[in-house]
Amino acid sequence: MSILYRFMKACCMMDRRMNSTWWIDFLMSALLFGVSFGELRYVLPEEMQRGSVIGNVARDLGLELSELNARRARVVAEGTSQLCELDAASGNILISQRIDREELCAQAVVCTLQFQLLLEDPLQAFSLVLDIADINDNSPVFTNREIKLDLLESTVLGRRFPLESAHDPDLGTNSIREYKLSQNDHFALEMSTQINGNAYLELVLKKPLDREVESEHLLEINGIDGGNPVRSGTASIQIRVLDANDNVPVFSQRVYKASVPENSPLGTVITTLNATDLDEGVYGEITYSFSHLSDTMGGVIEINPRGGEVLVAGVIDYEEESSHELHVQAKDGGGQASHCKLIIDVIDVNDNAPVIEIKSASAKVSEDSKPGTMVALINIYDLDTGSSGRVTCSISDSVSFKLVSEVKNYYMLVTNEMLDREIQPEYNITVTATDAGSPSLSSVKVLTIVVSDVNDNPPTFTQKQYNANILENQPVGTFVVKLEAQDLDDGDNAKILYHISRDTNSDEWSFLTINSETGELFTARLFDYEQSVHFQIRVTARDGGQPPLSTTCTVNVFIKDTNDNAPVILYPVQASGFIAEDMVPIEAPRGYLVTKVVAVDADSGHNAWLSYRIIKATRPNLFMADLHTGEIRTLRAFMEEDEPKHTLVVLVTDNGREALSASATVSIMITDGLPVFNELFELTDESQGSDNVTLYLIIALSTVSFLFILLISGVFYFKLCRRGYVYRSTTTSLPVFPTTYCSSTLADFSRCGTLLQDDRYDPFLTTGSWRGDFRFGSSTDTDTLKKRSAAYQKSTLRRVSAERGSLKVRTGPQHPCYVIK
Repeated sequence: MSILYRFMKACCMMDRRMNSTWWIDFLMSALLFGVSFGELRYVLPEEMQRGSVIGNVARDLGLELSELNARRARVVAEGTSQLCELDAASGNILISQRIDREELCAQAVVCTLQFQLLLEDPLQAFSLVLDIADINDNSPVFTNREIKLDLLESTVLGRRFPLESAHDPDLGTNSIREYKLSQNDHFALEMSTQINGNAYLELVLKKPLDREVESEHLLEINGIDGGNPVRSGTASIQIRVLDANDNVPVFSQRVYKASVPENSPLGTVITTLNATDLDEGVYGEITYSFSHLSDTMGGVIEINPRGGEVLVAGVIDYEEESSHELHVQAKDGGGQASHCKLIIDVIDVNDNAPVIEIKSASAKVSEDSKPGTMVALINIYDLDTGSSGRVTCSISDSVSFKLVSEVKNYYMLVTNEMLDREIQPEYNITVTATDAGSPSLSSVKVLTIVVSDVNDNPPTFTQKQYNANILENQPVGTFVVKLEAQDLDDGDNAKILYHISRDTNSDEWSFLTINSETGELFTARLFDYEQSVHFQIRVTARDGGQPPLSTTCTVNVFIKDTNDNAPVILYPVQASGFIAEDMVPIEAPRGYLVTKVVAVDADSGHNAWLSYRIIKATRPNLFMADLHTGEIRTLRAFMEEDEPKHTLVVLVTDNGREALSASATVSIMITDGLPVFNELFELTDESQGSDNVTLYLIIALSTVSFLFILLISGVFYFKLCRRGYVYRSTTTSLPVFPTTYCSSTLADFSRCGTLLQDDRYDPFLTTGSWRGDFRFGSSTDTDTLKKRSAAYQKSTLRRVSAERGSLKVRTGPQHPCYVIK
């Protein structure tokens, strides 16, 4: 209202003679019209300075200033320059470019500019109309500043000679109001009004001319407008007095009307003007010309000066000007002229394709956006009129988006369904605008819409369960296995961090460490196969979204055995300062079983396979040790010169890559009077053995081939069991120590506890060891043996019990073990 009031006051001051009541009525009715139809209408004078305030839309629409910023309020133009802008901080509409009414609307009585005030979220559009009022910023201008007339001295009094009017782009009171002719005795100036309201000037002869008295008259004409301050324009009139040209050209019509389609080719004849002159000769020759041609029409329309044809000389555009009013002059050779008016109507053709303007577009749309979310605001218009200006808008086939129109010529591109970036991360939407002309024209614009990611996909491990093998005794920080998880999301939502899940019921989660970025697992401690062969942890992969999503996998870690345990001698007992003696009858033949070295290895598999050999003996070549069983046998019969007591050092070696060993000292006493047991006697036939070597080789080769095939088939079983296959003899196959060599405190405990509380520590007893095990014969033989060795038994076991303590011998579940106390 303030801008209306200020402008009304300025207009009243510019012209006090103007009816102020009319202005007030006009402005109030304009404001009421704008309010009633949901539009804002402001009236402002042209040529206001840039940054001048037109009005406050926030106050006039009842909007909060904060709402303008939040809803991205802005002013958009429809096919015209952006002459105004919105200051969101204050809510004012400001002038952003020079506004010249004459440039924008030419001679139109009403000059209005149409804008749209757009607000988003939700979308609202308010029509913003600016009525540009004229101010007196242009002076009257004569197209021809020097007017030349040739008149016969015989020209009758009262004869009228048309003059070209001055041109003033301003309207109303600011346009030309009067003309004044310089003081003279022969001519007067009369002004009449044409059909369109323009002034029509005529020079009237008031006094007879006399060439002999005055052959030339110099006059001056002034065009004065009604503005405040007054502006004027001047032209000079040079009149030459001639002899005998008493007829002026006469047009067949006072007003000519013609039409021409826009974009007509050059040279097209619009119409032909016709003027006649009754004089003959030079005075009868007529020349046609335009009295005044505007800048916009210059070079567009021309006239044949001899024939009077009006031709197309340039591009005629209906959208620039739909009608043209021209003044044509017909002048004879004597200088006399007449005028007519030519009105040319431009016929609109469908020569303008629809215009697609993206007023607002979001480069990205979240994949969790609800259906109906606005992605872009599109303005469609066509500069043509009628059916050629009616436009329809459509998009390429897409079930994900659709067009919604709630405001004329404006379309919202909204989502039609839930989006999924993982299925389609980007859309290219083709917007097509088509008019209803014949033939129809269309425009196409492609919108690229990127779907932004939300964290809707948890990480996924490439395997549900990982199995890893690691050798025992590896240093801390040894690489174990690399886990890999994938996330279909993007950016931070796909950035995965790994960590080991804590288990409150076990400390196994602390056995390993993990690189949180790569998923690589490393050892955090030393592992001992003899204590643990397997443990399980759970690893969680968590992404970087908000809120984060995670998934878990299981990692099974299997400890592999290494040869880190040396064999342990169980029998004979090795005690410092005392070695138990084994007695053998002097009549023992070759191959007689004297004793057996019993050893175990806490390792498993090949690392626990033991081999025995004698490395030191009192008399070489008298005793031998079985490589696999550890049995000590005689190589020949005893002779009188043989020592009664012999000491053997037996080296027990395991089968590891880097073999470990232990030595056992065996003390043997040759005693006279002991019986020879047939069960302890093994007769060997060397010749037979030599003869059977070939057969043994064939059997061994077949066995190895069979075992190789069996090994491949059994790999899957070993993967599951994680235990080496061990052959164990039955209870009756285990060695039975005679009471001759052990005290009565030797007890048999079947299924006793394990050496290290784990079934894996089974001693490896090679096949065939039962063949030399100690066995008892009849009870009579047993009693006899007891009586003969009673004295030796008491003295020996007394020293053993005092020095060695308790010893446990473990053979595994379901097998007996012996404990010497």
